[in-house]
Amino acid sequence: MRFITADTHFFHESLLGKTDFAIRPYANVEQMNQDIIDHWNERVEDKDTVYHLGDIALYFTHPAIKSNEAVLSVLKQLNGHLVLIKGNHDSRELFKFLDQNNYLLNDKPKFEFHDVGVLFKYDHRQYYLTHYPMMLGIAPQIINLHGHIHHYAVPAKENINVGVDTPETAYLDYHLPFGAPLSLADIEQMVDGKKVDFDKRR
Repeated sequence: MRFITADTHFFHESLLGKTDFAIRPYANVEQMNQDIIDHWNERVEDKDTVYHLGDIALYFTHPAIKSNEAVLSVLKQLNGHLVLIKGNHDSRELFKFLDQNNYLLNDKPKFEFHDVGVLFKYDHRQYYLTHYPMMLGIAPQIINLHGHIHHYAVPAKENINVGVDTPETAYLDYHLPFGAPLSLADIEQMVDGKKVDFDKRR
């Protein structure tokens, strides 16, 4: 199966509590990190693929190798193959470090890397996966799945925020725990729900 997520921001202390970007009611980053890991692994198996649309972690140390090793340690605890799309907080040094420490999982690399985005088809739609929201113009069969804006939503039915803080899981008729990646069935329900919502506003 394929899953999608963004903006995990592992180790990001200034996101704890209630901020302008997120509501993360944790006492410390260790609790937040573990919750995301647990909720991720409840849904994802090692045979699955998870597209992470950027901002994996925000953690800086001197020397940087310490933070890179800490991020790698967290990512190795997450089930599945990770397709990593670079976010504004993801350094090239981190991606290089992950690539140098890549390993095989079920005969496939654990990590795959993309600078800008990924396009794939599912059912009757095309999904363009990016970190930043993209305004694609008149392209009714292309949906932009993105992160970056945390608990905000783009006022366009063709854009779906898939980050862990997204408010658009309100279009689901069930609850997903914090940090659980979205399945393609979840995404379809969110796309359909947002379209109905926008049609009502006409």
